[in-house]
Amino acid sequence: MSSSPVLASDVDNLRIWAAPDHARLVFDLSGATKANVFSLNNPNRLVIDLADSKLQLDTSRLDLSGSAISAIRTGARNGDDLRVVLDLSRKVDPKHFTLAPNDTYGHRLVVDLEYPGASAIQNPIDPIEAKIREQEIATDRALAEAQASGDRAAEATLVAQEKAKPHPKRDIIIAVDAGHGGEDPGAMGPLGTREKDVVLDIARKLEKIISDTPGFKAVMIRDGDYYVGLRQRTLLARDQKADFFVSIHADAFKSPRPSGSSVFALSQSGATSETAKWLAVSENRSDLIGGVDGNLDLTDKDEVLRGVLLDLTMTATLNDSLAVGGQVLDQLGQINKLHKPRVEQAGFAVLKSPDIPSLLVETGFISNPSEEGRLRSSSYQYSLAKAVFAGINAHFRRNPPPASMLAWQRDRQRGGETNEYRIQPGDTLSEIASQHSVPVQRLRQANELNGDVIRVGQVLHIPRG
Repeated sequence: MSSSPVLASDVDNLRIWAAPDHARLVFDLSGATKANVFSLNNPNRLVIDLADSKLQLDTSRLDLSGSAISAIRTGARNGDDLRVVLDLSRKVDPKHFTLAPNDTYGHRLVVDLEYPGASAIQNPIDPIEAKIREQEIATDRALAEAQASGDRAAEATLVAQEKAKPHPKRDIIIAVDAGHGGEDPGAMGPLGTREKDVVLDIARKLEKIISDTPGFKAVMIRDGDYYVGLRQRTLLARDQKADFFVSIHADAFKSPRPSGSSVFALSQSGATSETAKWLAVSENRSDLIGGVDGNLDLTDKDEVLRGVLLDLTMTATLNDSLAVGGQVLDQLGQINKLHKPRVEQAGFAVLKSPDIPSLLVETGFISNPSEEGRLRSSSYQYSLAKAVFAGINAHFRRNPPPASMLAWQRDRQRGGETNEYRIQPGDTLSEIASQHSVPVQRLRQANELNGDVIRVGQVLHIPRG
């Protein structure tokens, strides 16, 4: 409940943003006012009482599609107060807060209707694929812990004695994030083009290109005109077991002159400070990495080991981010001038996921009139999306995750050389090493096995000499 002084206020406008897991209502007010929000059951309703307020709009014209709101009723209460009743199609968990005026809006009351049990992702990852990814992540984390603690015997045994499993030929999961959304329009072009609209169009085209490519699956972090918190974006990507996260934006500057595309990865200093944050107890309770269920609780590890584990993870993630970023930048350079010739690094919150390689792509300067015109073009948006995926695709074809379809396809074309061995059902790495008189550790190093379980059909290079 707001502590603002009670003043006479008009409700000049009401905006509604519908998301898969919540709806947000924003009341534009002529002045500060006091709000009381409460739920009623049988049937489900939400009541919003505004002290000493009058309604200056026709609520029957509001678009309620995609939300849990089936109707809005309004009326006077106690003479000068306004009562707004939302008829709901389901139970909601309501939250509300007030916002002070800024450059764009005046006083606002924000009411969020969160839907218990609803998924924020409209097309979530298949449970079987999720289980495969969880097993990969768990093995990776266990190996990292063995490396960090110096337990070489555990490190070697972990992989060496695992029997070869059927190849799952899983899809590589790309989380596609359209920046801004809902109440946050992002940058604005000279013609009034809103960044949130352009980047959603590009993200949807990118999602289709990815999903139409065998061996890949796209997960849309935002697939409508609503806002997702910056931290929530990376958490959703982690929940969906993403192999890679790409956030699409359109830059702006106070001058109309700057133009060109840019690609950003997390800065080393940003990574260092983020590692420090993740080690704090309060952060570690809510933001956890890796593990069988996608989480590895580090609270039972001493601080030095926790630091090494997180640094190992963050370093590998940053290296992959920069490698993919270089590929994406090369592709963007073929369709647009580049604002900077190399991958830039900055502390964007949306990139701060220790275990998922991430990029932020500034597709162009929406503040530049000619670039704004191109960004509004559907065919140019498609070219941008195609360039972004071409860079991601090139990286993963060169470095496919061991359990992926791309790795399986690569291995089907190999295995005919005398220094190669195709894994058979029941094989273990220790048995293969023994058969070829090669130390297990050397076999692992020669094949860059980072702790993933070996797969039937996988081809290993056998080092000689």
